[in-house]
Amino acid sequence: MIGRLRGLGFVLAVVGLAFVAAGGFALIKTQQGYTSLQALSAAQDVRLSYNEQGQLVDRGETEEAQAIMSLLKNDWAYPVNEADLNPNDPVVNTATEYMYQMATITYHVTHGTQTIILTEDVEYNGKTYPAGEYKFAVDGRYFSQFNRADPIEGPARDKAWSATAHGLIANLGVGTVTATALQMGLAIAAIFAGIGFLALLSGLGLVWAVRPETAKEPKRVTIPQPMPA
Repeated sequence: MIGRLRGLGFVLAVVGLAFVAAGGFALIKTQQGYTSLQALSAAQDVRLSYNEQGQLVDRGETEEAQAIMSLLKNDWAYPVNEADLNPNDPVVNTATEYMYQMATITYHVTHGTQTIILTEDVEYNGKTYPAGEYKFAVDGRYFSQFNRADPIEGPARDKAWSATAHGLIANLGVGTVTATALQMGLAIAAIFAGIGFLALLSGLGLVWAVRPETAKEPKRVTIPQPMPA
């Protein structure tokens, strides 16, 4: 029995070392990912704007920034991490900053006004649109919420949701996913390391508990029997 317990202890210790090594490997790969993401973010040099009080601003206004944050928190239900928004590090390189920048682009697209010019009269759905200039308010419409067949809405959609807007949002989305995946990588590394240390300590503790000097059988003491009367 003693030998089996010692063997189990050694097995636990080896398994623990394997988990610790796996955690270390995951940590190294995660750190490499963080380094790459930071380098890409620095190269792109997209920055958020803050005022002297450290508050987010958009086009110089805190009200605009608050509206963008409301879109991010309330409409998109994104769990904003305030610690990611650092006035001393305005470069967009965290998951929350990527999402905030994505919300900024979306906010301005959906709250913009597009100018459409018809060079000739157009009839659509029983209504005639005379040639001329038209102002079309996007009014919160996303890409799929326009009537493409309408002679005003169709061109307005292409101008509001341009290839540039789509490309920037897609790029920011990749940044958000990458940053979030790296956070998960750190969590996985910590879990592996924690399990490894627990198994290692348990195994070594078991080996120590049943070490040979403590496994000796106790000395037998012979108690003399009383002489019969």
